[in-house]
Amino acid sequence: MKEPSKNILGEELIPCGMDPVTGFYRDGCCDTGPQDVGSHTVCVAVTEEFLRFTASVGNDLSTPMPNYGFPGLKAGDRWCLCASRWLQAHDAGHAPRVYVRSTHEAALRIIPMEKLTRMAADLN
Repeated sequence: MKEPSKNILGEELIPCGMDPVTGFYRDGCCDTGPQDVGSHTVCVAVTEEFLRFTASVGNDLSTPMPNYGFPGLKAGDRWCLCASRWLQAHDAGHAPRVYVRSTHEAALRIIPMEKLTRMAADLN
């Protein structure tokens, strides 16, 4: 049995979202592994602004794709984003808020901790 995954704070990773069910493994967590080449590790609160931005750069996350088990996202959904996509949105000024306790520590390979915590939705 594998050790529990850790979040960017070094704590046990908690689930990101179950409605819709998110995560590379579609288990509700932003867990990752060797097959997850996109590093779907950043748990976010999806916004309309982010959805417009990501569609404008060629990644339409609003349109359902049932053949891939993808329901299409809407504002308010919690979703595990690719770390590089979140960083791209951040640098363009369109990044959604981050649930750091649900963001896998592997995101830190791509995104500096300060950028993630500055956008935290779950830290006081």
